Amino acid sequence: MPTPFPARHIYRLPLAGGGVLELGRRVLVMGILNVTPDSFADSRPLTTPAAIDRALAMQADGADLIDIGGESTRPGADPVDAAAELARVMPVLEGLRGRLQIPVSIDTYKAVVAEAALDAGAQIVNDISGLAYDPALAPVVARRGASIVLMHTRGRSKDMYAQAKYGDVVREVTEELRSSIAAAMDAGVPRTAIVVDPGIGFAKRSAHSYGVLARLPEISQALDRPVLVGPSRKLFLKTAATDADPRERDWATAAAVTAAVLGGAHIVRVHAVREMVQVVRAAEEIYQANA
Repeated sequence: MPTPFPARHIYRLPLAGGGVLELGRRVLVMGILNVTPDSFADSRPLTTPAAIDRALAMQADGADLIDIGGESTRPGADPVDAAAELARVMPVLEGLRGRLQIPVSIDTYKAVVAEAALDAGAQIVNDISGLAYDPALAPVVARRGASIVLMHTRGRSKDMYAQAKYGDVVREVTEELRSSIAAAMDAGVPRTAIVVDPGIGFAKRSAHSYGVLARLPEISQALDRPVLVGPSRKLFLKTAATDADPRERDWATAAAVTAAVLGGAHIVRVHAVREMVQVVRAAEEIYQANA
């Protein structure tokens, strides 16, 4: 008998403004839209019209969600104040209002940015800090009826690698995410509105990131929340894709995305939407054949 892949449970994620996003019937593809001048994975910054066009193209290519971010959070990045972040993301959100038929996520850890983005039509907040950076964020999410992605990391962009020290990375990531879930719920966010992200590449060396991918089912089962995985073009893939240009890591990304699908992920967050939609669909066929 074949060894079964882990069961992918069905969840219903509430969206700000009404509506529900079902997770688990199939893996959803989240397209990354970085509206920053220093994105590690894009060759040049996007103008507002170009960012709007890219979001619409991602939708046409099969994206199930769009994640818009106005601050680079790559290791070593400088922080951006809320005014600069808002100046980048708000024109894009406003330009997309009524033109997208898929949910929009705002990639921010700042309460003031999340509030404005939700006003402009965003329905999900994607917090790379797991509520560690801005204590005012969770109450905004709760009050607005949004869902939130809680990602695991340690420290800030400048010092996260210094904190990449683990005895058992999966156990520690799971316990730290459990604390983030508790903080969200204490602020009034329903458990049903929470997605977890193990934070591939954040405060983790390459071996840690591969270890998290290999043992993804343990995190999902322990926390009983839908899981988002974001391996796209990240530095840990350089062990396989030696080219210095992150845009040359899509083949390695495809392998990581496949592992995430087979490991029970509910959402994968990627740059190359059209290509990764094909990868996800093929991996889903393998997953379903083994179910």
